Amino acid sequence: MAVIDSVKELVAAPSVCPEAKEAGEKYLAAVGTDEQKKAAEMLVTELEEDVLTLDQNIEFFGSPAAAQKFGKEAAEGYLAHFKEAKAAGEKWCDCPACAAGKAVLDHKEEL
Repeated sequence: MAVIDSVKELVAAPSVCPEAKEAGEKYLAAVGTDEQKKAAEMLVTELEEDVLTLDQNIEFFGSPAAAQKFGKEAAEGYLAHFKEAKAAGEKWCDCPACAAGKAVLDHKEEL
C-alpha cells in the first residue's frame, strides 16, 4: 500500500484526533506542490505524538477517566482488547487511526 493511501485512511478514521486529521488533510492538499515537504514534516511530527502504544492505552483504559469518557463497560472492553493484543506480542494501538498513522510513520521517507 502506498503511504498516501495510509494518510487517506488516517484522515477517514473515526478514531483520529482533530490535530492528526488536520495535518493529514494539509499533507494531501500539498502533494505535488512546493509545500509538500513542509506538510510532510508537520504530519510526521503530529503522528509521533499521537500514535499510541498498547502500554499507553492500557494505562488510560484502566483509569477512572476512561470509564467516565467511554462508560465503564466500554472502557473495560477496550482494556481487555489492548491487554490481549499486548499478550500476543503487539506493541502499538490497533485502532484505525493509530494503525494508519503507524503505517505512515513506517514509510515517512516516502512522503
